[in-house]
Amino acid sequence: MKETAEETVEKVIFDDLQLANNLFGVHSENLRRIARTIGAKISAKGNAITIQGDDLDVTLSKRVLTDLYGLLKKGYPLFPNDIDYAIRMISDNQSVNLEDIFLDTVYISARKRIITPKSLAQKHYIDAIRKYDLVIGIGPAGTGKTYLAMAMAVASLMKQEVERIVLTRPAVEAGEKLGFLPGNLYEKVNPYLRPLYDALHDMMEFDRASRLIEKGVIEVAPLAFMRGRTLNDSFVILDEAQNTGPEQMKMFLTRLGFSSKAVITGDITQVDLPENKASGLIEIQGILKGIEGIEFVYFSDRDVVRHPLVQDIIKAYERAEERRQRSKQQSSSEKI
Repeated sequence: MKETAEETVEKVIFDDLQLANNLFGVHSENLRRIARTIGAKISAKGNAITIQGDDLDVTLSKRVLTDLYGLLKKGYPLFPNDIDYAIRMISDNQSVNLEDIFLDTVYISARKRIITPKSLAQKHYIDAIRKYDLVIGIGPAGTGKTYLAMAMAVASLMKQEVERIVLTRPAVEAGEKLGFLPGNLYEKVNPYLRPLYDALHDMMEFDRASRLIEKGVIEVAPLAFMRGRTLNDSFVILDEAQNTGPEQMKMFLTRLGFSSKAVITGDITQVDLPENKASGLIEIQGILKGIEGIEFVYFSDRDVVRHPLVQDIIKAYERAEERRQRSKQQSSSEKI
């Protein structure tokens, strides 16, 4: 007969009933969310909770709840997704300090939403942007690479640390085919630059952003239009950098002028260039490695901050790619 592990039972009492209720959530929804994710049983009565389960699950649940309660005491507005991020971070690293991450305010958006890092990699990323003049963020979609860079850029502009923001991305494969597209310049490039506009308008009011764009304080342009320029006193963001060729990447890197900062973002698993054309983003990992003043930050599916399904989708695609590679290797071996 199989022995069952003895359950651990622990009671936790919080000193502020109102904050405890905020922590528990409406109808204890937050407690159910934690219990469902970790696998423990959690029940609440007044300002106290009882946690039941195996020792590791109880310990993790208690740590998550006490850390989130600490954030609430510091005035942090707790959202349901923050619970998922907290569980993920503490599960991955017991020494993590949630206050260091969640209370590191990058920017407060036009919608009064506080923008903070939501993972260890995101914290490393914004710290790197503060410290280094050139930061390269590499990882899958939904990890906040562009969004956080945009928040840091707008914050720098508001603090008058830079005189302008330049947002750019390759418009098409090589950035040189705009002439073959119908319409005027705005109509040609707008579909490719729309995600940058969307992120910008999430940071500040539409009218204010439009005025700054009209004045040239904020510039949104395809990468091909960076050629021949020197960008001084600027915060420059190159998005979708995996779709730059080596020549384009070198051109962009040599645009950086005095008192400027550049952030390059991209996903090296989503290269849309022709098969015979190398990605500049992949290439610079070897070329720029070890240069003082340059920092590479790598994100994984653990850093995805979109809908929880996005993380599962990324993992599913990674498994599919691994199966394709194994199948290709097997076919090659059979031919030999």
